[in-house]
Amino acid sequence: MPDLSLTRPPPRAELLRHLRARIRDAAPELRVVAQELLGAGAPIDFVAVDPAGRVTLLLVGEPGEDLELVARGLAQHAWVTPRVRDWLQLAPELGARPEAGVGLILLCPDFSPESRGAAGALGDAAPALWSYRCVRNGAGIDALIEPLEALAPSTGPPPDAPGTPTFRTGLSDADLGLSDAERSEFE
Repeated sequence: MPDLSLTRPPPRAELLRHLRARIRDAAPELRVVAQELLGAGAPIDFVAVDPAGRVTLLLVGEPGEDLELVARGLAQHAWVTPRVRDWLQLAPELGARPEAGVGLILLCPDFSPESRGAAGALGDAAPALWSYRCVRNGAGIDALIEPLEALAPSTGPPPDAPGTPTFRTGLSDADLGLSDAERSEFE
């Protein structure tokens, strides 16, 4: 069995080819219908449609571009959403349904806490974050995709629990590590 080792991503065209082959493994319901489609001033790496007709945009970032990728993803999402009806006039066989909405998946080797926070601030409209790794498998290179866990909800008490103060940040008293005396200073 060949040894696997992490390696730097290959040139972009090759990286996209490897990632496209792995999208079906990570999300079998998605059918990629376009690659490198010109969007809001930059290419959209992949456009996919699911069985319910929801269009999903998949954008790939390079190492260290995670926060920029979140912003680029939001711009592409805003640009594509009103154009889905137009796309259907050109290609009705896409199976897209404008009323199903547009989803967004961002792929990057890593997402910093800052980029995760920016994405999570979008609430229900938050993009899915997937990490990718390139591995050397013998003489060849392959890519692995892993959807990151959903942005973790606060572990503190529910916001509507009677008599329980909550912080806007989602932190709980336990997260702050305050003693009863220190906590009483804020009341």
